[in-house]
Amino acid sequence: MGATSSGEKSAVNIILVAHHTRPEAADLIRSAHTWLQKHGHNLWMPPEDAKVHGLTDISSDRSAQDADLLISLGGDGTILRSVEMLNGAPVPILGVNMGTLGYLTEIEPQDFMPRLQQWLAHSAERSEPNSLSTDELRDSASIIIDERMMLSIKLTRAVDGKVSIWRALNESVIERQQSGHTVWLDVTINHELFARYSADGVIVATPTGSTAYSMSARGPVVSPRHRAMLLTPVSPHMLFDRSLVLGATEMLSMQVVGSRPAELVIDGRHVATLDHGDCVSYEGDSCTAQFVRFKQPQFHQIVRAKFGLGDE
Repeated sequence: MGATSSGEKSAVNIILVAHHTRPEAADLIRSAHTWLQKHGHNLWMPPEDAKVHGLTDISSDRSAQDADLLISLGGDGTILRSVEMLNGAPVPILGVNMGTLGYLTEIEPQDFMPRLQQWLAHSAERSEPNSLSTDELRDSASIIIDERMMLSIKLTRAVDGKVSIWRALNESVIERQQSGHTVWLDVTINHELFARYSADGVIVATPTGSTAYSMSARGPVVSPRHRAMLLTPVSPHMLFDRSLVLGATEMLSMQVVGSRPAELVIDGRHVATLDHGDCVSYEGDSCTAQFVRFKQPQFHQIVRAKFGLGDE
């Protein structure tokens, strides 16, 4: 936040990322923009998002990493896109749920403005502790930053040694390119060959991603308070079909063997086609994704609600 003279609250810089098929988001965004402008704060949207919602006056090419807060309007997919845009920058994310029940979104649209004002009070209290009223101080004290582990994924090409690096909040998947074929991967743990996997794909997930694709492949549900890597095969064509839960500091890599190409997908995005000899390695990233919470995270209750476990 920028410096201000005594008695004034600093301007807060906020980027807002919105789902492209939620037309009801436009009115919410416009109201927030008007209120924030009135109170001396700055709000902008990525150009593509702003265009879709008819809010080109809020459009800016300014980096998400320049923000003090990122607001995500949508579901978990919009959260993943937001995390990608931040690329490891320690910018907290306020998730507003505009889809079905999400694991990562925090609040409903009707609570958006009160919660945003509460976060702004929290932000002001941290930078200017004497500028808030008693009520604002009480509200700001209830803010929690929920940090989630991310994966660092490195691809090393066999042909020329070229290296590419990505981050993932949920998972990285090496999957078959053609229906009816499997991928063959030599899986190495701590520099020792563990097994040759034959499967439709192999998932490496974080605890946050344990409730996404990995779970649909019968992987374990892991509390996001842990730091771990989950190795889960998809439709394995081998006797060993179990998930492995590895420590975040263990060395994990997978090398493509055989003549069949594979696809590398990170948080639902196709990022590369893999050929024989290409190697993908994984480790816990030094950066975390940071989410704004207004109460202690209730991960297990979200799982309970998501799967109707209280309905029997």
